[in-house]
Amino acid sequence: MADLQETLASAAEADPDAGNDVAWPDSGGGPDAGAGATGRAINLAQKFGLFHEAWQPKIIAELNGQYVKLVRLHGEFDWHHHEAEDELFLVIKGRLVIRFRDHDAAVGEGELIVVPAGVDHQPVANEEALVVLVEPKSTLNTGNVRSAFTQERLDWI
Repeated sequence: MADLQETLASAAEADPDAGNDVAWPDSGGGPDAGAGATGRAINLAQKFGLFHEAWQPKIIAELNGQYVKLVRLHGEFDWHHHEAEDELFLVIKGRLVIRFRDHDAAVGEGELIVVPAGVDHQPVANEEALVVLVEPKSTLNTGNVRSAFTQERLDWI
């Protein structure tokens, strides 16, 4: 996974504006339906560099009724589930543990896990992890729970 980290770091250094050429409407919302696939590469390292808060997902693309989100994770999140939505977690950097009621699943760099709809889980990152989420647009980050972590409206970056 060191190769992936080096590639992300090199891309950010080589062209810090890469992936920044997508202009979303001034309203702060995302593109119109289907416009998330602009035909241009999105530089993940550059996008992760735009924010530093943990547990506050940012939307970077949209496809087929799904959002592609970036999130920094650090510490323990709420136990929760999503009634109707599956969640995909792809770890770009660091390590993530998804706690389930009956086991823990460790997810390392370059690995992903899908949490099925209706399954209680708790994401935990003992050190900061950079994660790509792919989930339906209707997905609330805290699912069936409302807490200080709840993000009712997500920003596009």
